Amino acid sequence: MFREASSATTDRTAAAERPSYEPSWQRRVARGLVPARIRPQLFGAVRSALHRGHEVHCPCCGGEFDSFIAHRGVHPGRCPRCGSLERHRLLIRFLRERTDLFEASLDLLHIAPEYGLQRQLQSLENLSYRSADLESPLAMDNVDLLDLPYPDSSFDVVLCSHVLEHVEDDRLALREIHRVLACDGRAILMSPIDPARAATLEDPTVTAPADRHRVFGQSDHLRLYGRDFAERVAAAGFAVETVAYLGELDAGKIAREGLRRESDLFPNDDVFICRPLQAR
Repeated sequence: MFREASSATTDRTAAAERPSYEPSWQRRVARGLVPARIRPQLFGAVRSALHRGHEVHCPCCGGEFDSFIAHRGVHPGRCPRCGSLERHRLLIRFLRERTDLFEASLDLLHIAPEYGLQRQLQSLENLSYRSADLESPLAMDNVDLLDLPYPDSSFDVVLCSHVLEHVEDDRLALREIHRVLACDGRAILMSPIDPARAATLEDPTVTAPADRHRVFGQSDHLRLYGRDFAERVAAAGFAVETVAYLGELDAGKIAREGLRRESDLFPNDDVFICRPLQAR
């Protein structure tokens, strides 16, 4: 039985979840000098050289290092080479071990592509891969998730991880994902969820970054999902399967590959497999 988090409790926990982070002047200068599209590869090569070792392994890029590195000035959860975080490494392991994405001939749409995941998936000859994002220089298409330009039933798989909490209308976004999926397709979703909260917290009057950080856990989040996340997805016309994949792995694998993030507010990284309910 989970307790229902009070607003005050959630505010305090969320504020502690992600302390405000200001990049160093060196990082700001480097970002200004190096084009965004090549930053991950260039910076990753430098960080890899600085963290040579065999203590940890990244399933996204295959690299081995002396340790993972700090992300946004906090716990060491980032891969030195590809920049993947715990949830990215967990997801690529799930896709490899629990889906047919690495063998079947599929049309895949990757929403808000992460560098490490995109490199891995784009290299697969069996996939017809497409990535999309509103602004990211990594994306192949710059599109709005609330108004996707693709025809109905265009994709066998839509991959969308840690995106829905950022969009203005997540219900419309889910309907768009449903629309572009083939009738026998599936969406693979992940989002930060507070298991202590039964219902998703939304408040359109919370607009300042500092207030969003305090209330929703991050300055660019527009809501704090609760245990009703699967129900919200199902309302868009999906049958939803929740997979607590992290719980299936042994502690040694989790530690070596850095699959569990250090978080009091978002302790789990469940994967949601969502299949359209009705043929169109």
